[in-house]
Amino acid sequence: MKRVKNIIIAFALALVSVSCVSKLAYKEPELELPEQFQYTATADTASVANLQWKQFFNDPILQDLIEKGIRNNYDLQIALKQVASSQEKLKQAKYLQYPDIGFGVSAQISKPSKNSMNGQSLNLFLGQSHVEDYNAAFNLSWEADIWGKIKNQQEVSKMQYLQTYEATKAIQTQVVAAIAQGYYNLLMLDKQLQIAKSNLDLSTNTLSLTEKLWQSGDTTSLGVQQATAQKQSTELLITQLEQNIAIQENALSILVGENPNKVNRTIEMSDTSLPQDISAGLPAAMVSRRPDVRQQELALLESNSLVGIAQANMYPALRITANGGVNSFKIDNWFQIPASLFGSVLGGLTQPIFQKRQLKTDLNVAKIQREKNVLAFRQSVLNAVGEVSDALVSNESLKVQEQKASEQVTTLKNGIKSAEMLYKGGMANYLEVITAQGNSLQAELNLASVKRQRLSSIVDLYRALGGGWK
Repeated sequence: MKRVKNIIIAFALALVSVSCVSKLAYKEPELELPEQFQYTATADTASVANLQWKQFFNDPILQDLIEKGIRNNYDLQIALKQVASSQEKLKQAKYLQYPDIGFGVSAQISKPSKNSMNGQSLNLFLGQSHVEDYNAAFNLSWEADIWGKIKNQQEVSKMQYLQTYEATKAIQTQVVAAIAQGYYNLLMLDKQLQIAKSNLDLSTNTLSLTEKLWQSGDTTSLGVQQATAQKQSTELLITQLEQNIAIQENALSILVGENPNKVNRTIEMSDTSLPQDISAGLPAAMVSRRPDVRQQELALLESNSLVGIAQANMYPALRITANGGVNSFKIDNWFQIPASLFGSVLGGLTQPIFQKRQLKTDLNVAKIQREKNVLAFRQSVLNAVGEVSDALVSNESLKVQEQKASEQVTTLKNGIKSAEMLYKGGMANYLEVITAQGNSLQAELNLASVKRQRLSSIVDLYRALGGGWK
């Protein structure tokens, strides 16, 4: 026991003397961030992305669709399973600092040749032709974390877990934004269908009036043909819009994890409301809030720990092994205590010397990977700032476009009334009426499209700023 005690003390002193390196220090990369986003009037610290998605989207039907999507979307479910898998690995990593302990039971019977030296000796000294050996023992193996290798391995598992968690949040922001945009696109198609049907009534009235004028001899059959073609064109448009509505409903149903089906909606596009005066906040806050940027930073932290592991593999390793139990060459006295007890302890420092340059290569590759992740992190930050800037400029531009498109619709609707009155009075021909109706139809369809684009730009800005996962 005294010798065992001396061995343990010696290795403890060795451990204290060399345990000067732990987890490799992490230096956050320098980022060139603007003081404020482009196309913003002031550098407001508040951000609309801090709002929970239920506060941002106040339409009950859209809220219900988003809840279904978060609950049933298969991409999100797969991501959550990945989180659960990484969490199990993280739990296991917490036990890396403990020794491996095993228990084994073995029985062996050996019968050497009678003409062999072992056979002759066995018969001479023991008076038997075979030998038995029965063993039951605990085995222990432990490596001291001198250079922080185990700590870095634990850090790798932690960073991998956090990456899956951030990836899940990133997918949720995409799902929330995709559902909202699909819903607004559906409302746009509803509005365009309503516009087309209203225009069909106008085309029908124009055709009826033209037929009466033709019958009275005040116009030619060409006018009837042109009015008929105008009506047929509107009927074709209605059919196309109904097709697009059905396809959009199917896509939205699949997005929320349901079979293709009708999507109930009780409001029109004009009834929708999203925050209009949107504050983007500061770029630095956006970087810390966006899940995909955080995920890339965690990948950088993981690579930093992998460099620490590769570096630690080049230093001496302190390993201690021990085993003990009961052993006997006769089964009937196998468990006679303490006569059958045995034990051994072995400790040693192992220094790699020549590994065909494998260890140095691993270290250099780990450092290169860390440098790659630094560049990828900076690129993700740059992309995020660009996405926010794009959404901001789109939103500001679409405000103006919506106003101009609305003014155009008012002008062309008045033009239809004027053209119809002039046509009835014989002061305008059928082409002017048809042209006025066609222009008005296109303007109304365009206004609905611009309104949908503006709603989408607000959703894009909310997602680009890191909103949607709360």
